[in-house]
Amino acid sequence: MSARKAKTTKKKIVSAAWKLFFEQGYDNTTVDDIVEESATSKGSFYHYFEGKDALLSSLSFLFDERYEELMPQLDDGMDSVEKLLYLNRELFTTIETTVSLELLARLFSSQLITKGERHLLDHTRVYYRVLRQIIQQGQQRGEIRTDRTVGELSKLYAMLERGLMYDWCICSGDYSLKSYAASVMPTLLASFRPEA
Repeated sequence: MSARKAKTTKKKIVSAAWKLFFEQGYDNTTVDDIVEESATSKGSFYHYFEGKDALLSSLSFLFDERYEELMPQLDDGMDSVEKLLYLNRELFTTIETTVSLELLARLFSSQLITKGERHLLDHTRVYYRVLRQIIQQGQQRGEIRTDRTVGELSKLYAMLERGLMYDWCICSGDYSLKSYAASVMPTLLASFRPEA
C-alpha cells in the first residue's frame, strides 16, 4: 500500500469514527460501525488501531485535518494575529459541533495518564507547523514580537487553546467555547504584538 493511500485510509477511519462518536456516542459505536462508515476493512482498522479506545488519541489528527482545510482560506494579506484568531474560531466551532464534551474530556484525561505518546504535544503535527509558519511570518512583517522565539510563542498559543478547552470540559460545557474564546483570545493574543 502506498504511503498516500495508507494516509487516506487512516484519515477515513478517524473521520468516520469521530462522526459516529458525535452522532451516536462513544459507547454505542462499534468497530464494525466505524469500518462500515469509513468504507474500509476490519484489517485496515486493526492495522492502524489496536481497538476503539486507541482512537481517542486520534482527535489531534482530526484537528490537523481541519487546519489543512482552513489554510487555503487564509488571505495572505491578513494580519498574523488575525489569522490565529480566525483559526481558533474555526477550530472551536468544529469542536463544539462535531466533538462531544465527554470525548474531549477523555482525550485530556488520557493524555495526562499516558506513558506513551502525547499526541497533543507532538510538535511535528500540522497544527504546530501552521502555528510556527504564521508566527514566523508575523515576526518578519513586524506584526508579532521578536523578543520571544517562534517556538516559545507557538507553545504559548497552544497552551492558551488547551487551557480554554480544558476549562470548557471541567465546566461541563456550560458556555459556548467558540463565543468565550472570541471574547478572550484577542486580549490574550495582544501580548503577541510588538510593544509600542
